[in-house]
Order: sequence, then structure tokens, then C-alpha cells
Amino acid sequence: MLGYIHSTESFGTVDGPGIRFVIFMQGCPMRCLYCHNPDTWEYGKGQRRTADSLLEEYDSCREFVKGGITCTGGEPLMQMDFVTELFEKAKRRGIHTCLDTSGCTFDPDNAALLEKFRRLTECTDLVMLDIKHIDSERHRKLTGRGNENILRFAEFLRDRHTELWVRHVVVPGYTDDKRSLHDLGYFLGGLTNLKALDVLPYHTLGAPKYKSLGLDYPLEGVPPLEKEQAVRAKDIIMDGIRDRLRKKN
Repeated sequence: MLGYIHSTESFGTVDGPGIRFVIFMQGCPMRCLYCHNPDTWEYGKGQRRTADSLLEEYDSCREFVKGGITCTGGEPLMQMDFVTELFEKAKRRGIHTCLDTSGCTFDPDNAALLEKFRRLTECTDLVMLDIKHIDSERHRKLTGRGNENILRFAEFLRDRHTELWVRHVVVPGYTDDKRSLHDLGYFLGGLTNLKALDVLPYHTLGAPKYKSLGLDYPLEGVPPLEKEQAVRAKDIIMDGIRDRLRKKN
């Protein structure tokens, strides 16, 4: 099986625990306004690689890459069969596997697809799930898609006992209001598999890529978020988590 790969990184420090070998998959169906990898959107481009060739590349730097392998994107679930093959082979070698995803392709009403997700979770040690917005309509305005199945994917992972880290980007004027942050936390409080929460400040580092690709940057004029504001946002999310846990108890 061949996968479409945008690029690889042999010293990833923000894509899961430890220092990791990071595989950027090509293709993504979402169009997040703050996406910093627009060059990964188009499917069918990039390097055509086998799982074995990627594992050979991992082996070449394994002495320094102690954390394992992370598949990110783009959206790696666009090539779920390939990722599953890669992770199954990695697990047979004792390599920690991490999937960095938006969960946007999940469909609990599609039995055949659901079985593929079950197989993938059996060889996935950690899922890093990007929840862009807790409100579905505002999620649609931000990404082009609603979030109903994304939230159901988080619950699916809970029921599968798959370790989960959640990432949330705080964008001024889009995802920084207290109600949305608290509601996100309240939802997260129901996920017993949640092991970590990363609340990330919006930045404009991806803007030059849009210019190089001849694209308009959707959030032109929106200032980067100060780190202190991200800390305050995380505090509000944590309040929501605590409220959910208090209600449960």
C-alpha cells in the first residue's frame, strides 16, 4: 500500500510524548481559517511512500527519536487504511504510535467505516484530537464542517479506552469567549480517557505560506494571542471540566 506523504520530521517535540518521528500526511477536507499547513490540503500530491520505507527512515534516527511515531497532516484519517498498516507494523516493532487528527471523517452510522476505526484504535497508543470549537455552527464557520461527529469520535475513543490528548487553539474573536470555553470544558469532563489538554495561542506563522501559494490569508488582521490569554482560557476550560466532574459525583 502507498501513502501520500507531504514530509517527515525526525525531531518532533510538540507532537506527542518525547522526541518523535513525525509524518505529515497529504490531504485534508477541512479548511480551518487559521490552518498553518495549507500546502497539505490537496489529496494525491506529495511523495508516494510505503509503510516499510517510513519505518526504515524511523530506524535511521531511532537512537535519537525516543518517543515514537506520530501521523499528522493534513488529515491522516483521509488515508486511514495506510495509517493502520503503518501503525500495525510499528506496534510489532514496539514503537509508540500517536495519531494527530481533527476526527472529521468519523461516522458512527457507517458500519464498515466504524470497523476500520476499531481496527485503527487497536494499534494506536495515543490520539491527539483537535477540537476547534464546541458549538457546531461556529465550528462550521471556522472550518467548513460541523462538529457533531468529531465529538462522537471523542466519545468513541473514550468507550474504546484509547488514551486521549485534546488540543484547542484560542483565536481572538472566534474561540475565546467564556461561554464556549466553559462548554468545551464541560464536554471534556465526560471523557474518562482524557490525559492532557493543550490550549494553544493563535499565531500567524503560517501566513507566508498562503502568499507563496497565491492564496488570501483568511484571518488577515487578526492579532496573535498572548500566551497569558491562552493561560486564562485554559483556566476557564478547567472550570468547565470541574463543573462536569462535580455534577457526576
